[in-house]
Amino acid sequence: MDELKDIFERFDKRWALLTAGPLERHNSMTISWGELGTLWGHKVATVYVKPARYTYSFMEANDYFVLSFFPEEYRAALGVMGSKSGRDIDKDAAAKLTPIQHGEVTVYQEASLTIVCKKIYWNDLDPAHIPDAEMQRYYTAQAPHRMYVGEVVEILQ
Repeated sequence: MDELKDIFERFDKRWALLTAGPLERHNSMTISWGELGTLWGHKVATVYVKPARYTYSFMEANDYFVLSFFPEEYRAALGVMGSKSGRDIDKDAAAKLTPIQHGEVTVYQEASLTIVCKKIYWNDLDPAHIPDAEMQRYYTAQAPHRMYVGEVVEILQ
């Protein structure tokens, strides 16, 4: 049961870093929504990004994205990555994280688990299908998230 609990808490309680783009032009943001599973016979990761977020343009422009999970001692760094915009500052430097090039993607030296994904599907969440309470809670000022599904192509530990 502890393994199952960890699966559900990995995003929600421990957070992850979502990164898109190569080292010379990448952006990362902290996320707490996501899933790991299977779709069409592929191992997949699903993530959600609001169009207003700077990372959105990087997700749109790149075929791959990366999920990075960190030990608890990096909680403050993930707080920086989730509360500041890459439009305004060098978030990697501010969070004291070390990005490195890995193939076509950017990964972080400090991550304890890295999942590299190739986008295979995306869709915008439809307001008509979102419960009223969730619309009021998350979408009064901004458009709903875009969902990205990526085939897991590599796992680094």
